[in-house]
Amino acid sequence: MHISQLNIYPVKSLRGITLEEATLTERGLAFDRHWMVVDARGRFVTQRERPTMARVAVRLEEDRLVLEHPDAAPLSIPLRPRGLSRLAVSLWNDTCEALDEGAEAADWLTAVLGGVERGRLHLVRFPEERRRAVEADYLRGETAHTAFPDGYPLLVAHQASLDRLNHRLVAKGLERVPMSRFRPNLVVEGEAPFAEVEWDALSLVSGVRLGLRKPCKRCKIITQDPHTGEAPVPKEPLKTLVEMDTQPGWQGAFFGQNAIPLDGIGQALRVGEPLTATFND
Repeated sequence: MHISQLNIYPVKSLRGITLEEATLTERGLAFDRHWMVVDARGRFVTQRERPTMARVAVRLEEDRLVLEHPDAAPLSIPLRPRGLSRLAVSLWNDTCEALDEGAEAADWLTAVLGGVERGRLHLVRFPEERRRAVEADYLRGETAHTAFPDGYPLLVAHQASLDRLNHRLVAKGLERVPMSRFRPNLVVEGEAPFAEVEWDALSLVSGVRLGLRKPCKRCKIITQDPHTGEAPVPKEPLKTLVEMDTQPGWQGAFFGQNAIPLDGIGQALRVGEPLTATFND
């Protein structure tokens, strides 16, 4: 088995970046979900409410984050912030402190994403010194923390599982869906479809070890084209995933496994790198 893709999503719910190599940090892959869009109340905003977020491309340069949209000049954000104001933001049931990237970023996002009648949008950054704990319910005596993902620092998906899903979709007369619909950090290849349901951990020769701790329940975002935000077929592939019962004993549509770093902080992960799985008892 090996790593076939590495992806990060520097700004939550905007487009991702595909990498050949990524550094593992305590919060997952470096710069993943390090920024987030919030509304005037500080509440997180995603493609669930604003599908046009899918049209915003993201680049990371040596010293800056760059956001691009076909209807606006690029927005450039320094990676090393100075003098940013702090504000309280909310993400699901969590409230935490964030750094506001300022008026220029707010104006840009509000202009390209629309909905100004609902108030200005803001771009916020996760403070380096802060910790947002992962829920303890599915951990095994470990502790873990993250930045602005929904709940876990990493999402692992399996190519064979996508192939099985696409086989079912084609059999129903529907189009295949790309892996980008599911926004994984790591994609692995080499085992039977949905073998990941039984994995406890993934280990690399570099010493990196990732603990798979909770199945990922999917929402309407996987029905949307990752570049336009449009939903070509309403409720698909959510409906097919429910029919497939990919996570026995759990109700809903599941694809991928939420994971935490166990060992190897500071090490690099590389596309093509072999890995081995250990299994749940």
